[in-house]
Amino acid sequence: MKNIFLFAITLFLFSCNSSAQDKKEVKKYKITKSDAQWKADLSEIQYNVLRKAGTERPFTSPLNKIYEEGTYVCAACNTDLFEGKNKFDSGTGWPSFDQEIEGNVAFDVDHKLGYARVEEHCGTCGGHLGHVFNDGPATTGKRHCVNGAALKFIPKKKD
Repeated sequence: MKNIFLFAITLFLFSCNSSAQDKKEVKKYKITKSDAQWKADLSEIQYNVLRKAGTERPFTSPLNKIYEEGTYVCAACNTDLFEGKNKFDSGTGWPSFDQEIEGNVAFDVDHKLGYARVEEHCGTCGGHLGHVFNDGPATTGKRHCVNGAALKFIPKKKD
């Protein structure tokens, strides 16, 4: 009986979770809005991607096949995120870049699919952009796989 009691106490102690384990750090961004404001300011697909971390269907973004000089900015707050010169065709159906504009993109780890992935957000408003993978071109080895709905393209002005 004593062994059963010790076993039960041991099991209880090792199965306890502290509330600190469940708390995720809340990041502060320069631009913050209520959920209602984001819904009013964004299209349905932009809201789903940027605010709810959704994913657009592959090969549906008109930005997927644009390969010209310019800047890709956050569709929610217009922060410069990626340069057109760093875009490449990954064959995945989403706009892909080998590097971000340093300091304008924030990174986090996402476990939503049961394994760790590097998730990227706009560093100004926190909008979900996509994920970063280590199967990119030799320039950096990175593939920033970004939802086109999270971006707007600003072509470079011709002189």
